[in-house]
Amino acid sequence: MRRSSAALATGAALALVLSACAPSSNDDDGGDSTDTMAAVDVPEIDCAPYEEFGDLDGTTVSIYTSIVTPEQEDQEASYDPFEECTGVTVEYEGSREFEAQLLVRLEAGNAPDIAFVPQPGLLKTIVADTGAAVAAPEATVANVDEFFSESWKEYGTVDGTFYAAPLGANVKSYVWYSPSAFEEAGYEIPTTWDDMIALSDQIVEDGSIPWCAGIGSGDATGWPATDWVEDVVLRSAGAEAYDQWYTHEIPFNDPQIVESLDEVAGILKNEAYVNAGFGGVQSIAATEWDGAGAPILDGNCWMHRAANFYQNQWPEGTDVSEDGDVYAFYLPSMTEGEKPILGGGEFVTAFADRPEVQAFQTYLSSADWANVKAAVTTRGGWVSANTGLDSELLATDFDRLSADLLSDPEAIFRFDGSDLMPGAVGAGTFWSEMVSFFAEDKSSQDVADVGPTGARPRGGSLWHVGSGPARVTPCSSHPRAQDG
Repeated sequence: MRRSSAALATGAALALVLSACAPSSNDDDGGDSTDTMAAVDVPEIDCAPYEEFGDLDGTTVSIYTSIVTPEQEDQEASYDPFEECTGVTVEYEGSREFEAQLLVRLEAGNAPDIAFVPQPGLLKTIVADTGAAVAAPEATVANVDEFFSESWKEYGTVDGTFYAAPLGANVKSYVWYSPSAFEEAGYEIPTTWDDMIALSDQIVEDGSIPWCAGIGSGDATGWPATDWVEDVVLRSAGAEAYDQWYTHEIPFNDPQIVESLDEVAGILKNEAYVNAGFGGVQSIAATEWDGAGAPILDGNCWMHRAANFYQNQWPEGTDVSEDGDVYAFYLPSMTEGEKPILGGGEFVTAFADRPEVQAFQTYLSSADWANVKAAVTTRGGWVSANTGLDSELLATDFDRLSADLLSDPEAIFRFDGSDLMPGAVGAGTFWSEMVSFFAEDKSSQDVADVGPTGARPRGGSLWHVGSGPARVTPCSSHPRAQDG
């Protein structure tokens, strides 16, 4: 496909021509091969936008990310048309220790060309503390202006400079369950928060444990619990208080936040409610997030709150559908008429400005890439806020449901709060304190009190809030602030 066979397509009106681009897995003698890469139909792309970067043949771009197996395979497959079009080789490195190790690598002068940063707060820390990030090229900016809302562009902007284009997006306000098990038991999908608590009580009365949970994630352990808290803050305190919280217009330990932690505790620290299939409350801290919903399949668990990307954590062959083995319902609102949605995403942050790096940034911000990624994501679990995405290319009905939620004008969408906070708080003390919340039975008040200050040995806030509209910038005066 290189250069000469590009599809004649531009922008949102992408003409997709499927061609099998993956190499054969057969040996020359017809015997078995150790190469397990499956053939994937990869749409061609319009190569013209990359000609402005010059001859890129033989160059390499390195990526560092928290996106690992099984999602990694789909990510790498989505780069094939770009590699064929430009001659660039993309070297992919996924790590469960990404959040901790990225800063270490930057400090050591061992930066990747590109990192997929899932926290705008961490991006701010990187810009302020390391100066290693490189502003996005004009071609990437043009794509973002065309295909993303202003709010998504703002997430990748620091002090007026645009650094990082959005990559994937996710919807976190879901509860996974078994449709067949619900039907057999006569349970209805709850449509209000009170209904969900009543259902939990009914399951207990019927002799089962309703909820399963796990927050283990290597160096990032704790993040699934912060998602729980953020979803509840958005529902109980409301969007305005949520915004004031992550921007530190109100204290981290504001009474509304403590009340939200108590609401979470009412479910996840209720011994009658958890932790189906794993043990008691303390087991939540030690259970890995990616396997925490597994007991739903064997009937030991009834509900598991997790994002749309959890779709990829079910075993191969699991039927994810409204009438299948598992599906998910919207985490109910606490206020009639409101539809709060918690979400997140990754942002393509560059640490080099070589032409091949800028070309790859531009590809990842395009409608071309969004549609290629949708087409090669065979198991589902991926969506994007890119308006050039053709939702019909998404792998599953569930993915289309997530895309519809993201684009619902009635929805109250908020980005993951811990990802928006300064890195030392959101990906530091907030994560670690939520581990203590379960492992040490730490109180809601104590967790909230430590949340914003634990990284600073003499106390004090990690936020600087100036006059006028709240503006969050991480402190960099303490040399280990980013360690949380």
